[in-house]
Amino acid sequence: MSDVLGFLKVIVLRGINLAIRDAITSDPYVVIHIGQQKLKTHVIKRNCNPVWNEVLIFSIKDPNVSINLAVYDKDTFTLDDQMGMAEIDLKPYIAALKMAKGLHNLPNNCALKRIQPNQNNCLANESSIIWENGKITQDMRIKLKNVECGELLIQLDWNETPNCKGLESEVMHGPWNPIKPQTHHTRRHH
Repeated sequence: MSDVLGFLKVIVLRGINLAIRDAITSDPYVVIHIGQQKLKTHVIKRNCNPVWNEVLIFSIKDPNVSINLAVYDKDTFTLDDQMGMAEIDLKPYIAALKMAKGLHNLPNNCALKRIQPNQNNCLANESSIIWENGKITQDMRIKLKNVECGELLIQLDWNETPNCKGLESEVMHGPWNPIKPQTHHTRRHH
């Protein structure tokens, strides 16, 4: 575990207006790949606006890895139908985590970074990386690609354990994170 930087919780909250792949509805589930790891949600039967609220936890060894997700319609006798896909760049979230290392006095709901939707990301609207009670999370509304319609709501949440390497960073100083003066000096006697 010494090469693990930390653990990324991907909370798959819900789907919005997902594509119909059966006669009048779909049986969706989400598959997420990060590096060599693959996890999936449970199937929700007959629902194009499913609520999963599932936490999928990935160990992160490379901060430059991206999240690849795909939504599928579960079929019984044939291959599952794809209902869209998306790639999520983790770098803005990791950069915010590094920047915030050592910060302690930020107000709750403080936005550390805002990411605008563009042609290089799959965001449906602005996504904010938020400081809340000492945790840094990012809520995202993801527009699925290669499909006629559909969005996913997900949240990212970073966790480190004592056995993790952690994210190396420069501790930023400012009025939100005052430097405490040293109270003792080390002296050498000759």
